[in-house]
Formats: sequence, structure tokens, C-alpha cells
Amino acid sequence: AHATAEQAEERTELMLNLYADFCEEVLAMPVVRGKKTDKEKFAGAEATYTIEALMHDGKALQSGTSHNFGDGFAKAFEIQYLDKDNQLKYVHQTSWGMTTRLIGAIIMVHGDDNGLVLPPRIAPVQVMIVPIQQNKEGVLDKAYELKEVLSGFKVKVDDSDKSPGWKFSEQEMLGIPTRIEIGPKDIENGQVVVVRRDTREKIVVAIDEITTKLGEILETIQADLYAKAKAFLDDHISSAVTMDEMKDAVSEKKGFVKAMWCGDEACEDEIKAQTGGVTSRCIPMEEEHLSDVCVCCGKPAKHMVYWGRAY
Repeated sequence: AHATAEQAEERTELMLNLYADFCEEVLAMPVVRGKKTDKEKFAGAEATYTIEALMHDGKALQSGTSHNFGDGFAKAFEIQYLDKDNQLKYVHQTSWGMTTRLIGAIIMVHGDDNGLVLPPRIAPVQVMIVPIQQNKEGVLDKAYELKEVLSGFKVKVDDSDKSPGWKFSEQEMLGIPTRIEIGPKDIENGQVVVVRRDTREKIVVAIDEITTKLGEILETIQADLYAKAKAFLDDHISSAVTMDEMKDAVSEKKGFVKAMWCGDEACEDEIKAQTGGVTSRCIPMEEEHLSDVCVCCGKPAKHMVYWGRAY
């Protein structure tokens, strides 16, 4: 609850940007920030802001929302406060949140046919140490010694009786960002092999440099996952100035379609009907001018909108 309309709007936008930054900087998931149309906003709200992410299959996922309720609900439920001028006034309300759907988003944005691919900044385990020929003297001891050296990371040792190949597959399926392979020859040479989950690249690292190098590798993975997802998003954004172009974009290239809109809800319904389910996702914070007229009815356009199929 807020004292003024300005404070409510400021908090609404603040939280939306906080969620967007979290998705991009921590989950390595690029998003489109924008405002919902009246048809798509929360019922009774003054405004709803959203972050929209794009999944592997080209569908959008609303990944977080922030609502400015104004004082409408306060008036309906008589929610008042005593202002500094000693007058009773209605509060201005906001509501914002993310949900467990983000777990699905992480799976669909980063995962591959071998399982999860988790960004290092959220991975419960960042590195799995896999001892090779662990029955040989000194191998397990060295693996646990290495775990202590890497205590600044989220690290585990897989000392189970499974074969190394099984352990590798399990590490990949769980999405653990890196694994460290260490065996008798590695110990003899004073090195380990670090394997990236995202690219499967094998990197030979001297044991006395492992703390620094692992940190660099994890940061590189984090950055590369975001860059890959951003490239996918950028490559799946089309533009349309006519309905024929919109229908072609929707059928030929999955993802978002940018198109101008007159502001009439009837056009949103018509676009959905003609494209087999495409809806307005958001009016972006920074709009482009693609044409002067609505993609649907040809009347003067008010906004540029991101359109797409969504979960």
C-alpha cells in the first residue's frame, strides 16, 4: 500500500525491472519488458507490466508481472490511512510476483536432449568431482582434497560405485555446470580435466590453478548461456505491417512478431482468430514505429506490440 499514485507507479516499475534483471543476470534468460494491453492486464488494475521470455519451441512465457491497482480496490474495501495533513485518504496498491513457472522457463530456455543445463549462479551443485579409477590408491583422497580446495564453490564428489560413464551422464542430466575428472595420470601430472556441461569442452587445468580457473570457467558459462539465449530470442523476432505478413511470420518463423496496433480490443480478438491463437504479449518500454496504421484494421496506430503464442 502506498500513499500516492506516483509512489505506486514507481514501485510497480521498480519491481518489474528487478525481476527482469534477476532473469537476465542470474537465470541467464533474456526477457522483453513491457506493459500489458487492457485486455491482458489484471482485472481492475490501472496497469500491468510484464516480462516475457521465449522458450525453445517459440512460445512466450509470462515470467513475472507487476500490477498498479491504483485506489480502486482501496475504495471497494474501504482501505484508508491518516495522511500527514490529518485527512483520511485511500491507499494506492501494488502487487507483484514471480512463480515456480520460472523453473519451467529455465528447463525450456537452457535444457537440451541430455537433460538440464543450469546457469552456475543458481545451480545447487556447480561442480561434480568424478574420480577415475577410484579404487587405486590415493585417487579418492585426492578428490576429497580437491573438494576442500574448492570449498568456495558448491562442490560434490561422486564416490559411488557407478562407472565413470554413468556418472558423466548423471552429471549432464542434472545440469551441473562443470565436472572435474581426476585419475592416477592426472595426479601424476599435477592436473585435472574440467568439462563444461553446456559445450562439453574439456579443459586441462593445473591443480594449483584450479580455484582461479574454475571461477573463470563458471563465469564464462553464465555469460555464454545468456548470449546463446539472447541470440535465439533476437533471431525469433519478426516484424509485420499487414495481416498477411503477420500470418506468414507466425507460421514460418516461431517466436515474437512486432506489429502496430490501434488500441481496439476487437483487433486483438481478430488477430487471435486469424492467426490461430496469437495474443498480445506486451507493449515494450521502448516502442518502434513500424507503420502509421494498425496491422489488423488499418486505422491509425497507437502502439507497437509484441505478439505471439504463449503458455
